[in-house]
Amino acid sequence: MRCYAAASNGRSKSSSHDYDYDLFTIGAGSGGVRASRIAASNYGAKVAVCEMPYSAIATDDAGGAGGTCVLRGCVPKKLFVYASEFREVFKDARGFGFDANPDVKQDWSSFLAKKRKELERLHNVYMSLLSNANVDFIEGRGRLVDAHTVEVGGKKYTAQNILVATGARAFVPKFEGSEHCIVSDHILEVPKVPKRLVIVGSGYIAVEFASIFNGLGTEVHLVFRQDQPLRGFDGEVRDFAASEYAKTGMHLHAGFSPVSVTKAADGTFNVKAKTKDGKEINLEGADYVLAATGRRPNIRNLGLEETGVKISDKGAIAVDRLSRTNVPSVWAIGDVTDRMALTPVALMEGMALVKTLFAGQDTPPDHADIATAVFSHPEIGTVGLTEEQAAERYGDLDIFTSSFKPMRNTISGNEGRAFMKVIVATDSDRVVGIHMVGPTSGEIMQGFGVAVKMGLTKTQLDSVVGIHPTSAEEFVTLRTATRKVRAKEAVPA
Repeated sequence: MRCYAAASNGRSKSSSHDYDYDLFTIGAGSGGVRASRIAASNYGAKVAVCEMPYSAIATDDAGGAGGTCVLRGCVPKKLFVYASEFREVFKDARGFGFDANPDVKQDWSSFLAKKRKELERLHNVYMSLLSNANVDFIEGRGRLVDAHTVEVGGKKYTAQNILVATGARAFVPKFEGSEHCIVSDHILEVPKVPKRLVIVGSGYIAVEFASIFNGLGTEVHLVFRQDQPLRGFDGEVRDFAASEYAKTGMHLHAGFSPVSVTKAADGTFNVKAKTKDGKEINLEGADYVLAATGRRPNIRNLGLEETGVKISDKGAIAVDRLSRTNVPSVWAIGDVTDRMALTPVALMEGMALVKTLFAGQDTPPDHADIATAVFSHPEIGTVGLTEEQAAERYGDLDIFTSSFKPMRNTISGNEGRAFMKVIVATDSDRVVGIHMVGPTSGEIMQGFGVAVKMGLTKTQLDSVVGIHPTSAEEFVTLRTATRKVRAKEAVPA
């Protein structure tokens, strides 16, 4: 095993020093586990990780190895997505000659039991990954005592470098009756499918759960302040997705902010919301009110202030380009830094940090051109810039778009359509953004993510021979620009 000691800048280099560990990680989510086990297994570092006891719902005293994504985020959410798709599949099957009943009964309790079993399995996998890499696992809440010391359960551990990877927690905005709201942790554990659900918010989490429960037969109302859901996404994508959501039966209440939630005598909830100009709506009889208005970095009770670690204006741990805080031996990655709250990003940041600390290579995480997906119905996949961002950065653009009914929907009676968009910087011919709304958008976008990352040009895209018949082939057959953007003004092609 190598021996390391803290250099003057807080990084590790070959030497010796009387610390318990080369690296001590607070938080056993995706980023923390990746950084810890790679440091130990690939570089021979002595590493410890602390994490709170396993629980399906995160609290100040419960968490679990695997973190939000594995235990109460991406993974269980995707299982819910799969469950929500069968009703439509059964309905569509009738168009192909099957005598299928879309109202077939689902055993929700059985599904939840299997979901919990799978999450427990994954939790154990993460524990095994740490154990197999000879990483010490310490159960309990970690708290910084000083720049090289972490306290867990009353015992102190010293380390050359400390990594904070505590993620983020869902929060509920304050308004009258907001204590009646639940968050995403809770919606994954509801004992039965609600008849009526009100969701406050319009980001990833809000539209994904709206689609999930809409697909399961729930009457879903989405209440949000913006003109369209999914702020930050491409404007055309937002418009198209909203129209498709409405087709599926989802109720969208744009421009409304929650005013109050009251509990009725029958145990259901009534939600009052209002626009800026005073228009009101009253949504009565909701089994649950889900607050999906965002997540905040999990920085409470970590000893950051006492140790002098700087907190940003957003309430996140402030880090430099190498993920280092203003305290040279303290580092942070993942959602707690509020850079880009995606699990694969936390994994990438963890890998970059390990190279910086133990390979002698300053490796800043690269947040450019990261592909992502929204697992709503329809699904959304995107990589690169939105048209709005691209116009700001490059000025002149060529925009290629297409909307069509996927082949599967042509004889099923399903009215769902797909939308594709390619954004090209005119001067360089480089493809700077690709967006899709429609079935399997996430799977399709993963491949295009590689191409865009490698500097794909429109000429290269045009040279690709498509796979037929697929939806994805539409991307390589878009030859004529829908419009040209010049000096931030759209010009018909």
